Order: sequence, then structure tokens, then C-alpha cells
Amino acid sequence: MITGMPRIAIAAKDYSGLVSFFKDKLKMPVIDMSKSSRKDYGAALGMCLPEGGSNIELMSPVDPDTPLSKSLQSFLDRRGEGLFALMLEAPVPDDEADELASRGLNVMRLMRGAFGRDVHPSSTHGVLIRVYPVNSFKGEFKGDLDDSAPRLSGIARVIIAVEDIVHAREVYGKQFNMPIGGIVDDEDRGVYSVICQPPTGGAIELVAAKNASRPFAGAIQRHLEEDREGMYALVLTSPNLESTALSLSKNGVAVGPSKDDPNVLEISPENAFGALIRIEAA
Repeated sequence: MITGMPRIAIAAKDYSGLVSFFKDKLKMPVIDMSKSSRKDYGAALGMCLPEGGSNIELMSPVDPDTPLSKSLQSFLDRRGEGLFALMLEAPVPDDEADELASRGLNVMRLMRGAFGRDVHPSSTHGVLIRVYPVNSFKGEFKGDLDDSAPRLSGIARVIIAVEDIVHAREVYGKQFNMPIGGIVDDEDRGVYSVICQPPTGGAIELVAAKNASRPFAGAIQRHLEEDREGMYALVLTSPNLESTALSLSKNGVAVGPSKDDPNVLEISPENAFGALIRIEAA
């Protein structure tokens, strides 16, 4: 049984720059685990731990001879920096892997040195999904946050761009056995949309373009044409978008209203290590 979506990982070449972006520019709580992770996993790892939603894992390859580093480097070579993997949790990942495979998902063999199981993007509409044990990360942020920092949440929602909304709903609802809503014809955004809500953490929104003349649907269609199916954007929330925009701008973050909705802020992938970050009102 899937119990939650604890985090989503961003892969980047420049680990220190990635950490600095979230810690110093977005002013979010970040734990740098790279000292131990370089030795244990051959990769530099950090965890962004804002309140609410899912966490953001920060990853960079270090040792080309380790499986995790090879996986990260292959992703960077193939697709560039950006949203790398979506993590789910289950009480016993190996047992869950057997269940997922029996439901038709392409579950990969246990990676050397790993304590979770991977589901190949070929069966999840372009998303590498990693199934870890429950409470797989137990670290706590013990630093102090700047009172003037923008109050950004964790991942309230991850948007996944898909070609076939009916099949995607089947995958995330029936095959992963997670709570999922019906298909919504969202005329304002020009897409078909489905919300999948893991028991804990943020939500998963599956979207397929219907009317590409609408700005949001057009962006989804371009993403599908240029980058294939997969994770499109992370959605965070803030209690005050105006003050958040001012605070981020003062910190040197290029942020502005989304072209598809003036009530949504966006940080473009070019300015966020390949990850499109959307910020909505809490």
C-alpha cells in the first residue's frame, strides 16, 4: 500500500548552486547531507524541508562508479537539469514492488546500495518513481529562518503532462492504488485534469492538453513536444503572493506572473535548475 509522496528530486550539475538557490534565494529550510552522502551513495544530496506538502530533494552526481551517480548523470546527459524522480512510500518496498509488477508496472531490479525500488518511466507516463520505506527520511531542520523570508510551502502539487489522460488515470489510480478523482474538463486552462491524492504529502495532477490555444494548455503541449511526457512543474503555495514576489526579487530571483494566470507566480526552469516552479495563493 502506498502511504504517501514524501518528496520529489531535482537533479543538477552544480550541487552547491542548487542548495544556495533554495537556501539563500528562496530562503527555505535546507539540510545539506552531502558530506555523508558522497561517501555512502556517491552523490551529493540535500533535503529542502518546508512546512506542508512534500519535500524537495536536491541531487548531483559525484562518483561515476556508483549506481545512483550513474543514474543522475544519465538523466543530466539525456534531459538536462530538472525534475528527476518522484518518491512514494510503502511499508515494505520489495513487497509493494511485487504488487506493482503484478498490476502491469515496469518495476526495475533492486539497485545496488539502494533501499527502495524504482518503477521505470516507460510505464508511468515519463516519471521515474521510487518506492521507499515509510519515514525514509528522518532529518530535522534545526536552523533559524529569516522572519522576512517568503513563506513558501513544500510541494502542494506536482503537475505531470501526459498524452492519454484516461490511461494515466488508470496508472496512478488503479495500478498504484492511490486515491484519485475523475477526469475534469478544465475549459479555462484548456486541459483535461485528474487529481491523485496520496495519503500524505502533496497531490499529483495529471494534465493533458485539449485546447492548445489556451496559454496553459499550449505550454503543456509544447512540453510534450519538446520534452516528452513527465513532470512539468512543482506547485508551492504562499500566504501573500505580492510580498513573496517582492521578497524573491530582492533576493535576486527572477519571478513574475504566469502567462496563463496572473494570480500565479512562476520561476522559469532557466532560473531554477531546470525545474518550473509555480507559486499559488495558500
